[in-house]
Order: sequence, then structure tokens, then C-alpha cells
Amino acid sequence: MSAPARGSVVLYTVSATCAVIGALLWLRGQADPPRVYGAYLAADSYTASAWRVWSPAVPDQRLGLYLVVAAVVTAAVARWFSVRGGRQL
Repeated sequence: MSAPARGSVVLYTVSATCAVIGALLWLRGQADPPRVYGAYLAADSYTASAWRVWSPAVPDQRLGLYLVVAAVVTAAVARWFSVRGGRQL
């Protein structure tokens, strides 16, 4: 496997990973948080919505969209890299 082909495989893998994580975060941001999750836990009143992936300033939904956009850009770069690597100079 040549270097351009190996590089484009890595970029496509990164792109797919970003797309999956971004879609899951976006879906998580769309779902309503459970009202009383602590009732299911005998230990304490922990709620799943209190845990933030990124920061309070960037909601999960927006971070998911950012990751999906990053995935599309990375896939475009991988495509350009594979086409450019296939040409003979």
C-alpha cells in the first residue's frame, strides 16, 4: 500500500469516527433528558443530563454538528489526497 493510499485510509477512518460520534451527540442533544433518573439509582440523585461532554457553553447538539462538519471536511480532504496521490508527476 502506497503512502497516499495509506494516508487517505487514515483520513477516511478519522472522518467516519467523527461522523459517528457527532451523530450520537446530536441525537443525545435532541432527546429529552430523563426527569428523575435518581429514582432508578439507590445510591444518589445523579442525573445523566448533568454530565457534559464538552463545556456548558457548547451544548451536545452543537458539538455533534461541529463533528459532523469536521467529518465532511476530512472526507473531502481524504478524497483530494487520494486523487492527487494517484497522478504521476
